Amino acid sequence: MKKIFKYAMVGLLGCVTLSSCLESALETSPTDSMSGTGLLANANAALVPLNGIYRSMYASWSPSANTHQSFGISSYTLMADLMGEDMIQAAQGSGWFWFDCLYNVKSRYTSTAWRSYDVWNCYYTWISNANYILAAESTMEGEKADVNYVIGQAYAIRAYSYFMLAQTFARTYKGHESEPCCPIYTEPTVAGTQGNPRSTVQEVYNQLNSDIDKAIELLNGTERKHISHINYATALGLKARIALVMEDWNTAKAAAKEAITASQCTVLPVENFAGLNNSSAANVMWGAEIISDQSTMYASFFSHMDADGSGYANSGAYKEISKTLYNQMSTADTRRAWWDPTDERNGDYGYMQNKFRFSDTQTWTGDYIWMRVEEMYLTAAEAECRLGEEAEAIKDLTSVMSKRVDGYTCSKTGAALGKLTTDVTGSLLEEIITQRRIELWGEIGRIYDIRRLKQGFVRTTEMGWPVATLLTNRPSNDPESYMWVLTIPQTEFDGNINMDPIKDQNPVGDTK
Repeated sequence: MKKIFKYAMVGLLGCVTLSSCLESALETSPTDSMSGTGLLANANAALVPLNGIYRSMYASWSPSANTHQSFGISSYTLMADLMGEDMIQAAQGSGWFWFDCLYNVKSRYTSTAWRSYDVWNCYYTWISNANYILAAESTMEGEKADVNYVIGQAYAIRAYSYFMLAQTFARTYKGHESEPCCPIYTEPTVAGTQGNPRSTVQEVYNQLNSDIDKAIELLNGTERKHISHINYATALGLKARIALVMEDWNTAKAAAKEAITASQCTVLPVENFAGLNNSSAANVMWGAEIISDQSTMYASFFSHMDADGSGYANSGAYKEISKTLYNQMSTADTRRAWWDPTDERNGDYGYMQNKFRFSDTQTWTGDYIWMRVEEMYLTAAEAECRLGEEAEAIKDLTSVMSKRVDGYTCSKTGAALGKLTTDVTGSLLEEIITQRRIELWGEIGRIYDIRRLKQGFVRTTEMGWPVATLLTNRPSNDPESYMWVLTIPQTEFDGNINMDPIKDQNPVGDTK
């Protein structure tokens, strides 16, 4: 039985009210107050606000002027992919995501209709609501496993949110540990709560690591109720992502390996998960099941991706793969089906994507995939290569590639990477990263990998990039650049006495 739950998103300044709805068998009444004690009195009732947080992870919720490029996790992944070199947006179209692609959003931090406000408030909304749930940890009634299930997810949501804030509003972890990041809140907040100052990158990572470790501890042994919920395996997957950024190769390897085992997921042939729109596929570890009455129509991932649907991608803002990356695939690689070099709409640009398609264009539906088991194999392979365990790295790489290229083998060695992503070294690590770029194209946000790998990148017309997007005279070749460090919204300075707009604002330009 489908229940529609409504609650108020109580959080930091600028948080908004959302409707939550998730297919569920909960026999509880709808509520209009997240902070009501009844919702958090027992584990069964607490699923209502928990489901509400997850609903907002794929809902269109940002202020009206920015709604159609702000629909939760998948919108920020698309933003980050278009900030790199592998995913091309062929034209401005209606303007959505175009300014992310051009790196032309940082100066608009005074507006509530642009990225700074949108991203900051989204993640802090999730943190604030997770904090309300966590405040009931010692008083929540119910079976231990049920309480652990709710509280464990709240810790994971908070960890994930701080992780993404750190990746967006500060430079990458390694080498920048003492630099300013974002304020930390671990208690419930309301509009009148005094704001905290920016914590350092190290302090934020200390907090999010503590949170994800607690989540893993509590979720171990619990049973997942819905694919959108972060379970034990997904929490381990998040731990592996965090460890990659921190260059903690042993932890990345261990977390990824355990995630593979715990998930019971299987690497699938390309034809078995066509369209990447089915969260029940055997390789999916985490995703959102989108049903027709929850579709956000134009304001949705597939609207921006599927050029044969009725959304924005059909208006000329095609999403395409770089010709350079496409040509790195073997001619026998079955992933070539994800892009079409022969599509007449390609023009002089990249190759049209077919990887992400609506499952039903009439109802604007298609599930969102936020984590696949293939990512975990590639994560383990990278970590093993970094540790000098090349045989194991090739084994994990082959676990994916044997389902992509018949008879795939790899005899490469070494961990050298080029200064630029286009520089070729021929190393094993480069092979792993290249296959990661192809396999996870459009799924994890390319710029986040570029940042942690400390590589620069270039865009050229030969790759298929429009002239307007070439980032001419911009320091995209400098991994220490502030190009990809977003400015903090003015509303935060207006409402937080511990944040100084002169001292605490990130550079509006590309350099400090």
